[in-house]
Amino acid sequence: MSWILADGNGVILRLHIQPGAKKTEVAGLHGEALKIRLSAPPVDGKANACLIEFLARQLAVAKSAVELISGETARAKRVRIAGIGADAVIARLS
Repeated sequence: MSWILADGNGVILRLHIQPGAKKTEVAGLHGEALKIRLSAPPVDGKANACLIEFLARQLAVAKSAVELISGETARAKRVRIAGIGADAVIARLS
C-alpha cells in the first residue's frame, strides 16, 4: 500500500483530507494517499483535531500516539501513529 509506511515503532500514513464533509469517514484512495472526509471545518485547527480524534478512535490508540508530522494547513497530510503495525491499520481503516 502506497499510503502506509512502517516506521520502527509504528506507521506513517499519507492522507488526503476533505474538511467540511457531512460526516467523518474513510473515503477510499486518492492517488497515492488515503482519503478521509472530516465533518469539522478547516478553521482554527478544528479539522486537524477532528482527524487526530478520528484516527485514535478507529485505530484504538491514545490520541497522544497520533502525531501530525506535515501538512498542518494543507489537504495533503502525513501522520505518524505510534505503537501499531501496518496490518492492524489496514484492517481497521478498510
